[in-house]
Amino acid sequence: MRTVTKGYITGMARAQPHAEHLGHVVFITAAAAIGGFLFGYDSSVINGAVTGIQKHFGVGSVETGLVVAIALLGSALGAWVGGGLADRWGRTRAMQVAAVVFAVSSIGQMLPFAIWDLAFWRLLAGFGIGMASVLGPTYIAEVAPAAYRGRLGSFQQLAIVLGIAVSQLVNYVIARIAGGNVNNVVLGLQAWQWMLGACVVPALLYLLFASTIPESPRYLVQAGRTAQARTVLAEVEGEHTDLDARVAEIRQVLRSEVRPTAKDLRGPALGLLPIVWVGIVLSVFQQFVGINVIFYYSSVLWQSVGINQSDSLLISFSSSVINIVGTFIAISLVDRIGRRPLLLIGSAGMAVSLATAAWAFSAAREVGGTAGGVVLPDPQGPVALVAANLFVLFFALSWGVVVWVLLGEMFPNRIRAAALGVAAAAQWLANWLITVTFPALAEWNLPLTYAMYALFAVLSFGFVLVWVRETKGRRLEEMG
Repeated sequence: MRTVTKGYITGMARAQPHAEHLGHVVFITAAAAIGGFLFGYDSSVINGAVTGIQKHFGVGSVETGLVVAIALLGSALGAWVGGGLADRWGRTRAMQVAAVVFAVSSIGQMLPFAIWDLAFWRLLAGFGIGMASVLGPTYIAEVAPAAYRGRLGSFQQLAIVLGIAVSQLVNYVIARIAGGNVNNVVLGLQAWQWMLGACVVPALLYLLFASTIPESPRYLVQAGRTAQARTVLAEVEGEHTDLDARVAEIRQVLRSEVRPTAKDLRGPALGLLPIVWVGIVLSVFQQFVGINVIFYYSSVLWQSVGINQSDSLLISFSSSVINIVGTFIAISLVDRIGRRPLLLIGSAGMAVSLATAAWAFSAAREVGGTAGGVVLPDPQGPVALVAANLFVLFFALSWGVVVWVLLGEMFPNRIRAAALGVAAAAQWLANWLITVTFPALAEWNLPLTYAMYALFAVLSFGFVLVWVRETKGRRLEEMG
């Protein structure tokens, strides 16, 4: 027993990849994270198309809100079943299916003949988004060495924010080509249709890369393909790794496992295991602070205070750039200071910035009667813009990245895929609730709406203090 333990510890000490192997791991995790890029692009591209859809189909805010939010219901369904599909078909095969769904739905969104037809394609696109939200973190967590798992796990969120930024940039460029009006025709289609259809390009790239990266070694061992698992482990951890010990370690963990289902998540705490509830609440708080209001409605929000379509899209792009900057900060810190400190810093920063935005919006005044619109006077106008961007920054350097890292690594091996699917589904449902209610809440009382988001940021701080455990540097096999 002592000899086995010594060999196991030696294998752990050696399981640090050389530079060339780390480069390979970076490549395959980046390829897997293209699903996150599609996730970000397809979920936020609607920001630039909202006005065009309203005018083209002659619909009001209720119908438009449903079209925007329906993708999130599809995402919840995709996240719910994505973990099971990954366990049944393998991680890479499930990624290929998600890529095909993305491509088909993009073409459908580009060529709708009615508002309900567009809603169907948005629902299908959401299904692909939900699958990607589960597949990326699961795959990356299973191929990344423990010492680098936090930074590599951050690739998912980095890809998401890059997708958001690129969608806003593409929207801005298309709007400029169309003369600043998204309902103008460009090459036979209105500009907003080109915005929704452009996602087919990264979808095909995702399909290409998902067809070339290796399968997860844990899935291969689970499927009895030990030789392939050894090959992949050698590629990602190096030939110097004790491959026999690593395969034995994975097999020992898997030996007591069955394919995870919703039944395996049952526990004494309101029907679920406590760790599953922690993942669910983390996911809900990530959305209840209102982050996606910025990415789904910012163009309409800034237009409502007198900014034209083209410039409002440019402002939305600038917020996306700040999102990217914050994500890089998180990537540099997540394995240095840990997951919990970043979450606490983010919660505090979001609470202050959201409260400041609520104060600024309270100064909004109507001009020219009900037909004249709303403006923010100085200094509240600039303060609102700065506060909104600071909110994006604090979210990006904390909850945006860390929640996805934690969901990929916090659950025990035997329930990881299923638990991640449940948590991600909860995240999409929370996202849907915030998205579908924001237009009505903003029309009722915009300052109180932002004050509510600030309150959720405060509550998230307390939740992290009490319930969230640090996972920095721990191997997946140690999670229990």
